[in-house]
Amino acid sequence: MRHASFIARTVFVQKNDVEAACKVLNRILGREGILDQFRRTRYYEKPFQFRRRINYEKCKSIYNEDMDRKIQFVLRKNRTDPYPGCI
Repeated sequence: MRHASFIARTVFVQKNDVEAACKVLNRILGREGILDQFRRTRYYEKPFQFRRRINYEKCKSIYNEDMDRKIQFVLRKNRTDPYPGCI
């Protein structure tokens, strides 16, 4: 059984299992990026660190987008040549 969906970041505790509810909450916060934002704002981030992080995130997103496009191309079913570039 899947955990009940949360409403406005509310996690339901089932059968007094608080640890499982905390795990679900941490997973939700991690997926939304709230934990990363909290860790970043805990300490001052120098301007060069900020620029480096932003550039890294941009490069990573471009790379991931390109890799997803290539993977989707390879996984297509209706290609005439199933193995492009191979003889």
